[in-house]
Amino acid sequence: MTDATSHIDDARAQRNVAVLVAAQAILGAQMPMLFVVGGLAGSMLSSNPCLATLPISMIVFGSMTTASWISPFMQRHGRRAGFVIGALGGAAGAAIAAYGLYTSSFFFLLVGSYFSGIYMSAQGFYRFAAADTASAAFRPKAISYVMAGGLLAAILGPQLNKLVSDASVIPGLDDTMALIPFIGSYIAIILLNIIGTTLFWFLDLPKLSDGPQSTTGPTRTRLQLLRDPAIVVAIICGMVAYSLMNLVMTSTPLAVIGCGFTQGNANDIVSAHVLAMFAPSFFTGHLIARFGVTNIIGAGLAILAAAGVVALSGVTLTNFFGALILLGLGWNFGFIGATTLLASSHAPHERGVVQGMNDTIVFGVVTMASLSSGGLMNCSGGTPVEGWNAVNYAMVPFLLLAVGALVWLRLRRDTLPTCAP
Repeated sequence: MTDATSHIDDARAQRNVAVLVAAQAILGAQMPMLFVVGGLAGSMLSSNPCLATLPISMIVFGSMTTASWISPFMQRHGRRAGFVIGALGGAAGAAIAAYGLYTSSFFFLLVGSYFSGIYMSAQGFYRFAAADTASAAFRPKAISYVMAGGLLAAILGPQLNKLVSDASVIPGLDDTMALIPFIGSYIAIILLNIIGTTLFWFLDLPKLSDGPQSTTGPTRTRLQLLRDPAIVVAIICGMVAYSLMNLVMTSTPLAVIGCGFTQGNANDIVSAHVLAMFAPSFFTGHLIARFGVTNIIGAGLAILAAAGVVALSGVTLTNFFGALILLGLGWNFGFIGATTLLASSHAPHERGVVQGMNDTIVFGVVTMASLSSGGLMNCSGGTPVEGWNAVNYAMVPFLLLAVGALVWLRLRRDTLPTCAP
């Protein structure tokens, strides 16, 4: 690649990154909102406390089942079409969940949560879209900049939640509906999806099936791809980073309130957590370029372990804030590192298959972690403290799996792709 070509590609990539950062900020604000109110709304509507976090699990399950078809859809029709479908799914999900709250139906809350998972899955491909037109040198930075858009979402989402989740008056609605807890959050999420959809028309991305690079060379089967050490380790580390983050964050609002603190405290803790998830993204790409992708993934796993230690040390607000901040930072290093490793481990014409397979596996395990979170929190001990401790002890086997995989890859250093940072 010539310098001129690299400059042109990166100029195009920089424009797309700017659009995706804005989408991550506006549309992404719904995710911290859903993760705060989902468990609390589930606890309000479900007769079984072990199922309180099932709405959040349904979001992740929706993301898992969507990834298997939305990635090939984007391969054929382009990223923009997939992102629009994701936003429409998010709007529909919030509308159905709001109807569930209005009718006191746990079933409709779950159905709406599943549709919200369509948005969550599409959002997961923002990071891959940032890499589509980027040079090898700019790729890790492009991915991390897009992830950094979540920093704004971390501020907007929880603060918006504070304003609308317990609003006594919502313009345009009668007083009966306005007094229903959490319904204001879902109405706000509908609006976020509608507004955010307009951003995708400013993207300058080719269809993944276009261009000579996307059609040359044999495409490996899924089994062959899963025999590639770098791809396997990237999937395992991304899976562990995301599932541990979800496992702990899903139970956090229940643990905070169960330990005597307020919903406002829960919003602030989740806000601090999401800030920690995305703020490091401004420099994560630079760290990967300087120290290597496996070193950054390893640092992320170590920080996740530290989060568990802090959480198990007490249940004061300081412990909750410290654990969730470390959890976010560890997720950032682990997940962005895994994404960068994955993006550098396959040919351009294989990305639809690889990315869809990756997100299906990752969110499949995240779904199980999310399902386990509510049971561990509410049904594994007699007190909220015992439940919270059980959630954090559950991190150990996941961390051992990821560390083992990373050490194995480091021992096979010669199998790393030459373009990997």
